[in-house]
Amino acid sequence: MSIMKSGTTTMKESSGNHLYSQEITGWFSPKTYPIRILLIDDRPLVGEVLKRKIGSEKDMEFFYCSNPVRAIPMALECAPTVILLDLVMPEIDGLMLLRFLRANPKTREIPVLVLSTEEQVSLKGEAFAAGASDYLIKFPDPIELIARIRYHSKAYINFLKQQEAYEELQLLHESLEQRVEERTKELRQTVESLQNTQAQLIHAEKMSALGQLVAGIAHEINNPLQFIAGNITHARQYTEDLLALLELYQGSNPDPSPEVKAFIQEIDWEFIREDLPNLMSSLKVGVDRIQEISNDMRNFSRMDQGRRIQVDIHEGIDSSLVILQHRLKANKIQVVKDYGNLPEIECCIGQLNQVFINLIGNAIDALETGNSPASERGDTSGRSPEVSLAPRVPTICIHTEIQNDSLVIQITDNGQGIPPEIRERLFEPFFTTKPMGKGTGLGLSISYQIIVEKHKGLFTCNSTLGEGTEFKIVLPLHLDATADGGEGESESATIPLPRENRDSPNSGIEQWATA
Repeated sequence: MSIMKSGTTTMKESSGNHLYSQEITGWFSPKTYPIRILLIDDRPLVGEVLKRKIGSEKDMEFFYCSNPVRAIPMALECAPTVILLDLVMPEIDGLMLLRFLRANPKTREIPVLVLSTEEQVSLKGEAFAAGASDYLIKFPDPIELIARIRYHSKAYINFLKQQEAYEELQLLHESLEQRVEERTKELRQTVESLQNTQAQLIHAEKMSALGQLVAGIAHEINNPLQFIAGNITHARQYTEDLLALLELYQGSNPDPSPEVKAFIQEIDWEFIREDLPNLMSSLKVGVDRIQEISNDMRNFSRMDQGRRIQVDIHEGIDSSLVILQHRLKANKIQVVKDYGNLPEIECCIGQLNQVFINLIGNAIDALETGNSPASERGDTSGRSPEVSLAPRVPTICIHTEIQNDSLVIQITDNGQGIPPEIRERLFEPFFTTKPMGKGTGLGLSISYQIIVEKHKGLFTCNSTLGEGTEFKIVLPLHLDATADGGEGESESATIPLPRENRDSPNSGIEQWATA
């Protein structure tokens, strides 16, 4: 192994706003990171040529390693900010050495510029797949070579400074954490006594702010929505008339000119003629769905005006599935609907739709990471809905039936299941296992209140690790007309919910319901 190192001097860098040129300053101690270049090539001539190309740059240090076996130890010794790696070398292939560099925790982040005499797309693909940062053809133009070295070195130096800042921040955090712990011991009892009040105020503020926001959105979209809905009927009629006219013209002129024939073939006229009516029908369905969502939003903004009506509960489930259809398709989730013969029941369908959206949305979240072991085996034992779940296919089963003068709805998924310690806290307000910004911990607690208090029903959860989760809703077929669902306690409640966290949400909005 031979080592060559160029002299180093300090060069003043030009100012700029590039992402990689931003310095980390302020609270953290500055540290200088010189640009160090490590060339790994079995031919000393290459090392001499590249050294001369870089020699004029006084702020760069050059190191050369001719033996690929010694490349990683030397990289650990000289701590380069960029590595120039030849692809064709004896003993160890360049791609293999690149994988070794990426596997080593101390060299994993160092930019590696691959040098090759061949400019093949497949070879470039293999190099980038192995972790290369750049690909250069021997011998590169000196200006381009130096520019790329500076670019990747600055990126890596900025990464090192971020790491350094993070470590100092960690030390500062540990110090502050210790001081905070010492100072909060005498306040812990007071904080615990204020938690219930704080949760109550936060929930009330969120509901109030969300209601105002939703009311404003519903009002703003109503006018353009009415404009679209009023014109789409005419557009559909015009479309049908135009298609009829074109068919008449086609019948009167069966042998059009070659230009017309070519254009007909280019636009696929037969497909357009068949699909355009379907397209207009789809637009009508979409507008109707937006109008329904707008109505749900207005209902949500008037939470004190909820009322019970006679409805088919299956329509509410189906509309919830329509809202979540994009997520079901994106995750290739199969929905098995095992509907029983149910009568219409008196309920607040908007609130029940909120529950359905929440439960189905949570089931989708559980299935996003992949199939459970049970689904891969095709094992569905222990599930209440006696519906066969397809093996290795993420599946949600929705089962409805009448039991003992009650309506039963079971929503089951074949995900990983819920651990017992989490299952015990599912219905607690503000308890969530979702990442920051993706959940507020209110979805299940609000669903619990809608089912148990508003509709005097039962709401339970059964889950087995590795097999899946089942949420079961039991609603009375005949709801007491005097019950308002807002004051009395239901004996059917299986998990107690603190009184101060019970408000009356009336929404079918997915983002809030699945929080």
